[in-house]
Amino acid sequence: MKLYPLKFRPQLKTLVWGTESWEVSAVEGSESVVADGPLSGKTLSSLCKEFGAALLGKHVADAEGGKFPLLIKFIDAKTDLSIQVHPNDEMAARCHNGSKGKTEMWYVIDAVEGAHLYSGLAKEITPEEYETRIADGSITDVLARHDVSAGDVFFIPAGRVHAICGGCYIAEIQQTSDITYRIWDYKRLGLDGKPRQLHTELAKEAIDYRVYPDYRSSYEKVRNEEALLVDCPFFTTSLLDADAPFTKELGGSDSFLVLMCTGGEGSLSLEGAEVDGMPVQVRAGETLLIPACAEKLHVNPSGDGIKLLLSCQCSR
Repeated sequence: MKLYPLKFRPQLKTLVWGTESWEVSAVEGSESVVADGPLSGKTLSSLCKEFGAALLGKHVADAEGGKFPLLIKFIDAKTDLSIQVHPNDEMAARCHNGSKGKTEMWYVIDAVEGAHLYSGLAKEITPEEYETRIADGSITDVLARHDVSAGDVFFIPAGRVHAICGGCYIAEIQQTSDITYRIWDYKRLGLDGKPRQLHTELAKEAIDYRVYPDYRSSYEKVRNEEALLVDCPFFTTSLLDADAPFTKELGGSDSFLVLMCTGGEGSLSLEGAEVDGMPVQVRAGETLLIPACAEKLHVNPSGDGIKLLLSCQCSR
């Protein structure tokens, strides 16, 4: 059977602050299921086992033990998310039965006027001061607060304190991990009517207490070519803002490619001996997984154009 651009059934999760749509997930208990085509009904993990390197790329399959390494989400924050931090791979493996840590990135698709988020520390604090500020509820006083608008990008390595705030609609690309240490949650109740658990001690160990000069990622805004947003050991993500046909060579990447449509619409088609070349329609809010065996990706925008986030785990 030839592989093709895979759409999965979105998994909508209602949370105290808004909603998440898990678009591509191999997290146990929240696995993505193919929405259409000959592979409809199959889980992402079963596809990884069946197709291996043809889907993932050889180096990805080898490095990740045949597991899909990324978790892809759309996040619609109606109110502020908790102040939180994620562990790195070493801490996650040690404290959570061999799990992966969580490094992630955010691309702001849209934001209401005055929307903001937190990323990083605005002033250096000690672990002891951190505990004091959790106790008295003043932790946000030492966080770097950023006003945001559509197109902003933030890279959130493991250890960086952060929170998405109300009025932000965001695409999130992250390692396959669901480990979050909740630092502060404004003393609000969860959907069950009970206070949400804080993870004060684990977060204390996980936090990177250093202050950095700039937490916002800069990139060149161009049309009809890729703009690199983030390049880290766990994923590489670029933005394609196109109103003319575009072709991307895939043969040398040895990786799957995840496409998140953040605006507009168009059609996509693949070239390669092991893939189905029939065009597939995509529009804002949809996500596609392109198999590693594809050799070329053709993008044909409609109307005013299309915006795509392209994420892979390319060989280095």
